[in-house]
Amino acid sequence: MKPFFAATAAAALAACATSPAQADPQDAFFAALADHCGKAYAGRLVSDQQADAAMRDKAMIVHFRRCTPDRIEIPFHIEGLAEDGGWDRSRTWIITRTDVGLRLKHDHRHADGSKDETTMYGGDTATPGTATRQEFPVDAESIALFGRTGSHASTTNVWAVETSDSGYVYELRREGRLFRVAFDYDRPVPPPPAPWGWPE
Repeated sequence: MKPFFAATAAAALAACATSPAQADPQDAFFAALADHCGKAYAGRLVSDQQADAAMRDKAMIVHFRRCTPDRIEIPFHIEGLAEDGGWDRSRTWIITRTDVGLRLKHDHRHADGSKDETTMYGGDTATPGTATRQEFPVDAESIALFGRTGSHASTTNVWAVETSDSGYVYELRREGRLFRVAFDYDRPVPPPPAPWGWPE
């Protein structure tokens, strides 16, 4: 081998040996969420569809309440939407690791702690996504649930969760429907009470 080509090959091999392995985007995404465990942040509705008019201008809090290496529980609190005019604490987003990616489920409960008829729906990632955004197309179990409960429009849902240096975003979209709420990491608030039906 000529000296020039030998030197080039050696340099390439050295670069491969010393370059760190590219981080898995889902691992990076999950770790970024877990970095906020125990913290809560103020947020707001950022989409503008009429279907969400009751939430417009309402105070909102996201709480990274409990984390394990494979599961993050994220309650979503909305001021003024409970039947008594207080905080609605019915929703908890649950993100878990699976053998092939990440899963998002929605735990919905009533003020007395009982489970809503439509609960634990969601989906699994179908692509690697990025370290800042993961998408969750509706899964077969949820499609069946929506069929039983009459929520037929939801059978094409795609949910997304974003996390960046600035904040956290939750999104629901399907044809003709977009719901987005955003929370600012520079607006921390005291952790709220437990969501309905969950232990303190």
